[in-house]
Amino acid sequence: MTPILHRAALAAGFCIATTLPALADPALGQWRTAPDDNNNTGIVEITRCNDRLCGTLIAAFDGAGQSMASPNVGRRIIWDMEPRGGGRYRNGRVWAPDRDQTYSARMDLTGDRLGVSGCVLFVCREATWTRVR
Repeated sequence: MTPILHRAALAAGFCIATTLPALADPALGQWRTAPDDNNNTGIVEITRCNDRLCGTLIAAFDGAGQSMASPNVGRRIIWDMEPRGGGRYRNGRVWAPDRDQTYSARMDLTGDRLGVSGCVLFVCREATWTRVR
């Protein structure tokens, strides 16, 4: 292999090695929310939105666990969540349908549990979401 080809191969390998972990963010996927003030839950699909994460409500369930119609299905409820490494996400926003309130938010991932917390002024909320398999 010529020196130029060798350098090109090393550069390509470096690009792949440093890009793949970012593409495979562990928070990506579907998450079941904790019950809200109305005892309803939902499934939020977290995806990449450029260099940040966002999440869209893709299903809603009543307190008995039955699927229910909701005008919020299809609505983005997480946006601008900045990956910080080590399962930490900061500087995002989360919208809570039960209170029609948007919070400055953060997420903390531990295994298949995603802690979602946020505050607006002095009102804060926390919930733990579980990964959907």
